[in-house]
Amino acid sequence: MLSEVHKSNVYYSIFSTLIFHTSKNCTTVTNTSMADTTSIDPRNGFNSTTKIFHSLRPPAPLPPPSQPLSITDYTLSLLQSNPTFSPNTDFLIDSSTGHRLSYSDFIRQTHSLTASLATILPPPHVKNQVALIISPTSFHIPVLYFSLLALGVTISPVNPISTKSELTDLIRLSNPVIAFAISAVSSKLPSSFPLGTIIIDSPQFVSMLQNSSSGVIHRKVNQSDTAAILYSSGTTGRIKGVELSHRNFIAITSASQISRFTRDENASASPQPHPVSLFPLPLFHVFGFFMLIRATSLGETLVLMERFDFNNMLKAVEKYKVMYMPVSPPLVVAMAKSDVVLKYDMSSLQLIGCGGAPLGKEVAKSFAVRFPHVEIVQGYGMTETGGGVTGMSNPDECERYGSAGRLSCNVDAKIVDPETGEALSPMQQGELWLRGPMIMKGYVRDKEATAATMESEGWLKTGDLCYFDYDGFLFIVDRLKELIKYKAYQVPPAELERYLQSIPDVVDAAVIPYPDEEAGQIPMAYVVRKPGSKISEVQIMEIIAKQVSPYKKIRKVAFINAIPKTPAGKILRRELVKHALSGASSKL
Repeated sequence: MLSEVHKSNVYYSIFSTLIFHTSKNCTTVTNTSMADTTSIDPRNGFNSTTKIFHSLRPPAPLPPPSQPLSITDYTLSLLQSNPTFSPNTDFLIDSSTGHRLSYSDFIRQTHSLTASLATILPPPHVKNQVALIISPTSFHIPVLYFSLLALGVTISPVNPISTKSELTDLIRLSNPVIAFAISAVSSKLPSSFPLGTIIIDSPQFVSMLQNSSSGVIHRKVNQSDTAAILYSSGTTGRIKGVELSHRNFIAITSASQISRFTRDENASASPQPHPVSLFPLPLFHVFGFFMLIRATSLGETLVLMERFDFNNMLKAVEKYKVMYMPVSPPLVVAMAKSDVVLKYDMSSLQLIGCGGAPLGKEVAKSFAVRFPHVEIVQGYGMTETGGGVTGMSNPDECERYGSAGRLSCNVDAKIVDPETGEALSPMQQGELWLRGPMIMKGYVRDKEATAATMESEGWLKTGDLCYFDYDGFLFIVDRLKELIKYKAYQVPPAELERYLQSIPDVVDAAVIPYPDEEAGQIPMAYVVRKPGSKISEVQIMEIIAKQVSPYKKIRKVAFINAIPKTPAGKILRRELVKHALSGASSKL
């Protein structure tokens, strides 16, 4: 094992040298270089001439686009170049069993699996070919991801609870040549993959991880090659396969190195415990996928949860002294309101990263009251950007409650009037457009959707109604397609949801458009009450009416056991709309 680790140190130090220590092989992306920098406001990065918002962060260095480099090689080069990295450090911990996998074993297993798969996936056949992966979170998944990516195989991870019909749609989009699945779900897959299906929890797969005769396998992988096909949630239309390149993930990983959170100026001078992160989010989702790459590049210890359970999450924080968690807004709400939290020692927790959906100012403040020692770092990202493209880098920025932070390195943005196409200034609301090296290649096998989303100059139209304030902080108002049209007014559901979640008797809430003959649409709220609460529909409507303009009033309320959501915490409004229109008395 030590000799294998030694070989990997040598191998990845080569890439470290190429990327970081030789200036001629390193490029810095600065989209401001072609603009009149004298027109850029240093407070917010806004160029009054071009109407483009530029990042206020230091630019992140990137390897030349022509240099062959996979995200596996890039990530492990960052890891190996870290002077504090020790191969004996725990990489993965199973939250339920306590089983651990060190970085040295992870690297050894990755080399072994790469060599084993190389005999199944020969170079001429595998180039830009797709591997479907259907499995819950486990120790095997990071090893499988890194091995396939090192070989130039495009990975396509999917939710293991997907139905047969859903899998049929996903397979049609990605056209995989091979599948990797756990035995419990393999029966849902067709038997028509050219290279068959490998069962992840089988003796065959385990033996592939223990190929002691394997050396380091290296294949030429271009940064422009497709690394992953991840799936958009489909909440606003048909599901789409998002095609992301190795370059996309390299860019966003590089940006995460520059934008690391600093609690105070003296943090680097004082001894810090080894960072331990808990992953309650699925690795098949873009949020979990990118955070895995980021954490690996930084040499962090990851506590994995195969299945999410709120109580088990709290137990894991206490048992493993978790310092950081990436979470969705519903988890922040639960931590701020649930009495169960008080049973556990959460003193180790220092930071939570919140994304996937807007987090309300009121919820953030109530969380801060309960956890004054924990910072909430909010950010914004999409599957189409491969991860977060805005964030917060210090406690002062975290005080901007309700904001998604500032633009990350190498990212440009515009706020565009959806009616006129005019680029807007700070404090003006419009559709958020983004540009940078982390933006997707497009939607696989969907030229129409790609053309509708990607502008000719490289801008990604996010479909989100947003604005930047005078200090360059991004605020998400709502999805353009989810705005409720009440008479001549537009009502953002997310705003009303934030007010609803601030009510002590409300655990969770969602707002949808409900058809009305006179107004066109009215805001309707689905509410999850706190156990034992007797708060009524009328009381809820009266509380909200005191906080909003008359046209934003909630005019219909229904109580529900749970709000249907995606794994990332996005509300499945279409399910609620269908439920409301059906007049069904059954609860979701």
